Amino acid sequence: MSRKTSARKLMAGPARDQVATELRKRYENGDSVRSIAEATNRSYGGVHRLLADAGVTFRSRGGETRKKTGA
Repeated sequence: MSRKTSARKLMAGPARDQVATELRKRYENGDSVRSIAEATNRSYGGVHRLLADAGVTFRSRGGETRKKTGA
């Protein structure tokens, strides 16, 4: 017996638009794509796709940038 869960079908129409709008609000309030994916039990790619469809302008990647070493 397989432990795999069945694949989720993509939402369509108004339900998809509503979810995309809710995710967009979270992203614009500072949540990361990864944290949204974890909180909503969705894949990173699925959340990214919904945000892109919602017209989000993505932030640059976070983290400290490398600094030149030496003189």
